[in-house]
Amino acid sequence: MAGDSEYTNHLINETSPYLLQHAHNPVDWYPWGPEALEKARAEQKPVLLSVGYSACHWCHVMAHESFEDPDVAAVMNELFVNIKVDREERPDIDKIYQTAHALLTQRTGGWPLTMFLTPDEHIPFFGGTYFPKQPRHGLPGFVDLMQRVVQFLQDRQTEIEKQNESLLQALDSIATPEISRGQPNAMVMDMARQNLDQNFDARHGGFGNAPKFPHPTGIERLLRHWAGSAASGTADTRALHMAVLSLERMALGGINDQIGGGFCRYSVDDKWIIPHFEKMLYDNGPLLALYAEVFTATGNSLFSDVAGDTAAWVMREMQSPEGGYYSSLDADSEGEEGRFYVWTREEAEQILGEDYPLFARRFGLDRAANFEGKWHAHVYVDINPLAEEFSLARKDAIARLKMARSRLFEARSKRIHPGRDEKILTSWNGLMIKGMASAGRHLGNTGWIESAQRALDFIRATLWKDGRLLATYKDGRAHLNAYLDDYVYLLDGIIELLQARWRSKDLEFATQLADAVLAHFSDTNGGFYFTSDDHEGLIQRPKPTSDDSTPSGNAIAASALGRLGHLLADTRYLDAAEGTLQSLWSVMQQSPVACTGLLTALEEYLFPVQTIVLRGKPETLQKWHDRAVRPYAPRRVTLAIPDHVTGLPGILAERKSMDGAVAYICTGTECGPPVTDFGEFEEALGPTEMSPA
Repeated sequence: MAGDSEYTNHLINETSPYLLQHAHNPVDWYPWGPEALEKARAEQKPVLLSVGYSACHWCHVMAHESFEDPDVAAVMNELFVNIKVDREERPDIDKIYQTAHALLTQRTGGWPLTMFLTPDEHIPFFGGTYFPKQPRHGLPGFVDLMQRVVQFLQDRQTEIEKQNESLLQALDSIATPEISRGQPNAMVMDMARQNLDQNFDARHGGFGNAPKFPHPTGIERLLRHWAGSAASGTADTRALHMAVLSLERMALGGINDQIGGGFCRYSVDDKWIIPHFEKMLYDNGPLLALYAEVFTATGNSLFSDVAGDTAAWVMREMQSPEGGYYSSLDADSEGEEGRFYVWTREEAEQILGEDYPLFARRFGLDRAANFEGKWHAHVYVDINPLAEEFSLARKDAIARLKMARSRLFEARSKRIHPGRDEKILTSWNGLMIKGMASAGRHLGNTGWIESAQRALDFIRATLWKDGRLLATYKDGRAHLNAYLDDYVYLLDGIIELLQARWRSKDLEFATQLADAVLAHFSDTNGGFYFTSDDHEGLIQRPKPTSDDSTPSGNAIAASALGRLGHLLADTRYLDAAEGTLQSLWSVMQQSPVACTGLLTALEEYLFPVQTIVLRGKPETLQKWHDRAVRPYAPRRVTLAIPDHVTGLPGILAERKSMDGAVAYICTGTECGPPVTDFGEFEEALGPTEMSPA
């Protein structure tokens, strides 16, 4: 960020790239912490809390307009104690004040989040998101707004105190929803499926109107609903159609980087053509897993190709030399959103030569410009009619388009790249570890599995200290007390990675994570808080229930603890999973579609997973392991454990092969007799395909 390069504020020693972007602002920024909060109390100045993240376009806009302006900064410094927060490092603060914003304004929030807090208790009394420097679009100018906010605080003390009391009560009721224990049942899964159908865009896929987000947990719910219905003999093909069409249109759309792989955060239009160009680790992990799984379900090579492109992007651009995965890529480069990704016709034609007409027809360069006078690649013409139009065999058209994309990628790589946020977040790494491991397992790619393993080894070596996790790492420094998501996303990722390849030390790590969750995050009424019992005291202790851009921590806790409990035959984990679902049953009933992550845990509670334990020599086990992946079987956990491994707990104990390979097929904690014949094993698993029809 610009500003007086000689001036530094209190952000200069932070690790967050977002905070460091503001370290030379003329604003006297502080990070969230005792120093700033005590200063507000001592000087009786309200707090101006600004929450954002490094890849956020409108955060950059507000910074350029206001935070880099000495005149605006002077007003901020005179009237407020100014605190900058990276929402990715401090999701606890972001969750609390986003919720408060919604309660105060009756509008959804976003970033940058701009909240004004009382000096003593740090309770928000006014807020918004982006405010322009000068009045426009119905928004007040930022300087005028700040002056009016301070005057309001001075003139309306009694009103604000009453509002604060009501706000704290509302926050408390949200954090600890009324417990209405009951026996959860499958009704809410059917309700969620109907809700998704009502919001489904039958023409372009996805749900709702622009801006359109991928919503991977909703798509996963539809896939699992179809698989469950097919297993019961009445396949819900409509559920499969909604999932497949959504993934297909996203795959062909501009939200998917057609040149370099990886998905942007959302599309600004209904048709997935133009994205908001930032790329985040947290949604690419779940999407990677989904594309690999839907390929297993349908056999459509489009989905395996997209999974391959996404995984290649992750390993090329998002994995650090140390092994951990970076957080995000900026939407902007050279001060312009999307500049890195878009083309002029002249550029593309010069690079592609005789292949330009084919590429232009496929990706829309023969149409009107779709992004500020330039073109962003989006598939407009299917491959079969395209090949026919150019008198090409299908395979030749595919080969020429692949070569064209490769040449454009090479040319694009010479441009100035978007900024990369190189902090390594434990929670988001857990999501990507699961994504890479799942894709590697379903598509048979050991390189992706090894990538996930490197990330896990990095997290364990660097962010696991004295039996507790830390939340973030950058430039040799790991810090911040970890959150529920850090623990349970990583636990979930390990369980997936164990299915891709066995390491006993990873099972041991999984149990250590699970034990820490039970010890430090449990609510005595059931379920888990977002922050640990020894976390900094804030105005709310959130208890996440619904999914947002990432799955609910309680959802993943219930699912992962349930699976681990069955593996280890440990009732502590099974009881915790059941208690979570029972305590949040009323929440699921009120809004099933907002709790699709919890519904996955509910599904596995009502229909316990099938666990297949394979023992034998590694080279022998591979065929058995590959067979267990097919067909798409979301209610199945498969562990291929070499015979030399000993000292295993739970249903894994004393399971060894006699000669060759042996399979133990278990449901819940009950296992059938050993299966030593591969034909018998195939018969026990059923058909290798699930008919989409």
